[in-house]
Amino acid sequence: MPDASKDKGDTGTGKEEESSRDETESLDEDESGGSEDNEDEEEDDEEDDEDDEPKLKYARLTSHLGLVYRNGDATSAFLVAGDKMIIGTHNGNIHVLSLPSFQSIRVYHAHSASISGISISPFPPPRASTASEGISKVSGQGKTSKGTASIASQSSTAPQRTPKNSKAPGVTNIPSNAIYIATSSIDGNVCIASLIDQKDVQLRNFARPVQSVALSPNYKNDRTYVSGGTAGNLVLTVGGRAGASTSTTTGSASATAAGWLGTIGLGGGDAKDTILHSGEGTINTIKWSLTGKYVAWVNEYGVKIMRSNLSLESIDTESAWKRIGHVPRPEEDDWEEMAGVWKGRIEWIDETNLETDEDDKSREASALSPATAKLKQQTSKKSKRIEKLLIGWGGTIWIINVHPGSTGVGKNVGERTAGRAEIIKILRMDCIISGLSLYTPTLLLVLAYITPGAGEEDESADEAEERKGHKSKGSTASTASEPRGGIRHRQNALSPELRLIDLGSSQEVDTDRLTVSRFERLSAGDYHLGILPAARNVPVAQTSRGTLETLTGMGSGMWNATINATSLLTSAASIHSTGSHSDSPSSLTSSAKDRKNAAHPHLATPGMKIFIHSPYDCILSTKRDLSDHLTFLLEHQKYQEAWELIDEHPEVISSSPEKLAEIGPGNTDPTQASSDDFYDDTSSIVDSASRLINSSVEKEKRRIGDLWIHQLIEQGDWLTAGKTCGKVLGTSAQWKDWVYRFVAAKKFDEITPYIPTTQLKPPLESTIYEVILANYIANDRPKVRQLLDLWSPDLFDIQGVTTALENQLKYRDVRKDSIEDGERGRDWKIIMESMGKLYLADGRPREALRCYFNLQDADTAMTLVKEYHLLDAVADDIPGLILLRVTKEQEKSAPLKELQEASSEAINLLVSEAHHGIVRPEAVVGQLQERKLPLYLFFYLKALWTGEAIEEENLQIRDRLVAESRALVDNVADLAVHLFAKYDRELLMEFLKSSTEYTFEKATSECEQLDYVPELVYLYSKTGQTKRALYLIIDRLADVSQAISFAKEQDDGDLWNDLLDYSMDKPRFIRGLLEEVGTAINPITLLRRIPEGLEIEGLRDGLSRMIKEYEIQHSISYGVARVLRGEVALAQHTLRSGQRKGVKFNVVHKKYDHVDVAVSDEPVVPIAGHCVGCHEPFSEFEVETLVGFACGHVFHLSHLLNYERDEGERPETPPAEEGRVDEEEGYGETHSVGAKVTHARLLRDKIRDGCPVSGCVISDVKIL
Repeated sequence: MPDASKDKGDTGTGKEEESSRDETESLDEDESGGSEDNEDEEEDDEEDDEDDEPKLKYARLTSHLGLVYRNGDATSAFLVAGDKMIIGTHNGNIHVLSLPSFQSIRVYHAHSASISGISISPFPPPRASTASEGISKVSGQGKTSKGTASIASQSSTAPQRTPKNSKAPGVTNIPSNAIYIATSSIDGNVCIASLIDQKDVQLRNFARPVQSVALSPNYKNDRTYVSGGTAGNLVLTVGGRAGASTSTTTGSASATAAGWLGTIGLGGGDAKDTILHSGEGTINTIKWSLTGKYVAWVNEYGVKIMRSNLSLESIDTESAWKRIGHVPRPEEDDWEEMAGVWKGRIEWIDETNLETDEDDKSREASALSPATAKLKQQTSKKSKRIEKLLIGWGGTIWIINVHPGSTGVGKNVGERTAGRAEIIKILRMDCIISGLSLYTPTLLLVLAYITPGAGEEDESADEAEERKGHKSKGSTASTASEPRGGIRHRQNALSPELRLIDLGSSQEVDTDRLTVSRFERLSAGDYHLGILPAARNVPVAQTSRGTLETLTGMGSGMWNATINATSLLTSAASIHSTGSHSDSPSSLTSSAKDRKNAAHPHLATPGMKIFIHSPYDCILSTKRDLSDHLTFLLEHQKYQEAWELIDEHPEVISSSPEKLAEIGPGNTDPTQASSDDFYDDTSSIVDSASRLINSSVEKEKRRIGDLWIHQLIEQGDWLTAGKTCGKVLGTSAQWKDWVYRFVAAKKFDEITPYIPTTQLKPPLESTIYEVILANYIANDRPKVRQLLDLWSPDLFDIQGVTTALENQLKYRDVRKDSIEDGERGRDWKIIMESMGKLYLADGRPREALRCYFNLQDADTAMTLVKEYHLLDAVADDIPGLILLRVTKEQEKSAPLKELQEASSEAINLLVSEAHHGIVRPEAVVGQLQERKLPLYLFFYLKALWTGEAIEEENLQIRDRLVAESRALVDNVADLAVHLFAKYDRELLMEFLKSSTEYTFEKATSECEQLDYVPELVYLYSKTGQTKRALYLIIDRLADVSQAISFAKEQDDGDLWNDLLDYSMDKPRFIRGLLEEVGTAINPITLLRRIPEGLEIEGLRDGLSRMIKEYEIQHSISYGVARVLRGEVALAQHTLRSGQRKGVKFNVVHKKYDHVDVAVSDEPVVPIAGHCVGCHEPFSEFEVETLVGFACGHVFHLSHLLNYERDEGERPETPPAEEGRVDEEEGYGETHSVGAKVTHARLLRDKIRDGCPVSGCVISDVKIL
């Protein structure tokens, strides 16, 4: 990018310019081909344009700026930022207004001529965020407004400098008001004033008209600003005393002298001016970047970008005020003449504050141009460090990325660069740019000034637009205004346009023509575009409160505006303020002051605010919301989209005061309730409000739904109309009207699928359903089946529909063998099925079961039988019940398993009912035998025997039920043997082994007929014919293992001999005997009976196995013997130890007070020296034999023999002892050893059980 001034600060190259020019795309490439379209196509295009919904909506704010236009003044400069709107006029007045209330914060007169530029610091200013700030601000504004008139009245006669003795009240000191306002004027002055401190003001005269001024973002601390004008100098001013008015003749000898005097303390001021750039014509625009790192300005030769002195590192101090880029003006004829006339528009973009649009993703997903792809790439890489700059000058737009400084590479390695500017995209417009910004990341916002071409003096604006190749849509907010004062013989300007341009395709997405006051007399420089970004992190509570105020009529919107004025910029509360609608009842009684201070509804909506300002008008543009979209759809009769919008976003109704006003707040009298009552009943009011909102939404949906259906019917699209009915109709009254309309038009198929299948409230008339069913019963019977499956029987009269179905069988040609659509009996089946279903719904299950039996519908029939216990209803047709699931084809060729599965449900049901006695087995067996169905009789008996149908989790109960079920089979045991033998041989053997009720002769006969050898073996063994059974095993089965097992089971020697005799001439049997006989017979006997010379295959292995078994047997026996010997030795040792152990017989000497008998209920514990039986102590002169055990218990012999003996039993007599008996002393002593031994032997037999107390064995007994 070569620089015409060749300043050493430029770092651009020609290559960059060439690449940027290659990316340039024209917006009017296709204009030349537009004239070739025929008139019909033009009309179609116009209709399409009319159907396209605009993206923005507009509102005129001129009426809120009455103070600005007093005394015929007109605006010349405009800026909006934060919650402030700052306007400069041609009379030199500066108006600072508060948003959104448009209350005047301050008005002062700073210049004697038109104000050419406005700048504030910091930019953007801080936003008010607390309610206290809002209260302070409003209170301050109220005071300021009193003095505003006196200041404004002095504006026409006031001198050029600010009055020093003005006593206008100050502005409240809050963060949002802590800003400095700089204004430039063609009178050559630059005025910088603090909004809060009226004494903090500077007025500096540059002797030549100043076109633009830009304050440093940190002006509060560095007192720095940049200005420029017709002198062509870009002047950096630093310092300056507050309250001083100075002049400068920068570059002259006097200025040099003033600077020299200032160094020795004799200068008149402390401000210092430095010329940063000069010699390239008028400077008309200067803008400081948002970060303060860069300054961009426009002169007659192009756009310059310079690195400022802010945010510099210590190593980059030399980069301060060094130029980093230059964008030359286009080399075209008109630029040479108009470069100094066209005002350049510069906008630094904060991409975090852009609007979002639902079409952005679709545009990004489409094919990207190289320029757009590069733009996207650049923004994705280090987006936080790169600053984006938009430049609009004449008819050209540049999009530039300003990169920060870095260390050089290649030949510039090690060098630090101040930064670089990269052109991303260039657009050529067919208009003059009066303002521009980014609306979304992919949409460019342009305020276009349209100038008519040569020879078009008498053309109207519309004709000029049509010739231009695109059609603009007029702003709905601006009133139509034809040129009123156009100067004759001079071209009248056209209305400006606000355009949205897609950066990807470079095509206009949306174009709106703005009709402003006296537009025909205005030039491109008279228009200004101001952007107020969307606020972030907006509290949501305001929306619901605003809705509540609207519904309840409380009218507290003005209170919100007072308490939290700044929050209204992004809140929906002010939309519902009663003071903001001129047509609301409350506005008729509100004061003029309230109407004046009320915030405009569009300012209260969230999102970006776009201000279009002209000398006589101010227009606000905002993004269209859902309510606007709904209005557009209804106006264009797009009822489907409108209904779907409300269905998806019901808040579109609740957030619209106009929609809610149609319903009204109800019969509430706000004068009857105090504010305390309101807060006490907040929950009830909110509930009522919610119900009202829901009601209004549904009401609107019904209204739009009716319009939608009407539209479809008028178009003849009955099918879509029916589908729409199912979607939008919600009340029985609506359904009744529309259904009868469809019925009258014979459009049954179109409406029937969408009729409600559940009962509405209030209910829909049953006649509607009956009329439709009657139509299909007569004309389309398959449809009847579908409807009865879909509709609940509660919706219509069951008996009436049932009668209609029965009449089809009686009087119509509907038979079982009739053919419909190639299917035999189709309609008959449908009629029977429908009747069964209706019978069941009408509480007549038996009639329904009869229908399903005729249909062979096993599932439904079995369900009815089980659910309603209707087995007795089919007790006379048991075979029919069993064969419900069996088809004719299955009876002929299906395998046994398939037939069993088909009949299992009915069989199991019969088995389960057999236990309750409802259908006895005798009845089932009799009917099946009568119908000659032995196979199904086998299934029944098998189910009874196995108990598979018994569902019981308790094992004991299940076993009992299975036993009872088997007992039922025993009653027909011979029949069971016959059927089991015929169909299930395994079950036969189980039955033969388990049951004893069958006749052995019949069972044997059955098995002999079928040649069932194992069963015959079992039967022969049960009847004692073991030899015959053995010969069957040997002859018929030739199974030596089974023969040996059979011989072992019988344990009969003769049977073993028969087996050996039979096996001696059969080597295979001999080998089997050797391997498996084991120890059942004497192996020597077996070996001796083997004939000599008989060759036996595997004889060695058989003998080895037999010998090994005997070795194992011997080892086991030996081991057992050892264990036994050990046990015997242990017992003998215990015996000898006990015999050698003595038993202590203590003798207790009685005291004189001893009591032999004591009565006590407690058990007596044996005491040493006492008899356990009588509990008496032993004495030295005991004459009765004492018996002592090793455990220590000692008994008198008589007491031991009678211990724990019942009273009724006869006491045992002690064994007689040979020898002398002393009659007086009982058993006497004897010295005969033989007698003692005999006595001890007899006594041992008596007490062989041991001690009756502790269980000591008799080997431990001592007898004294």
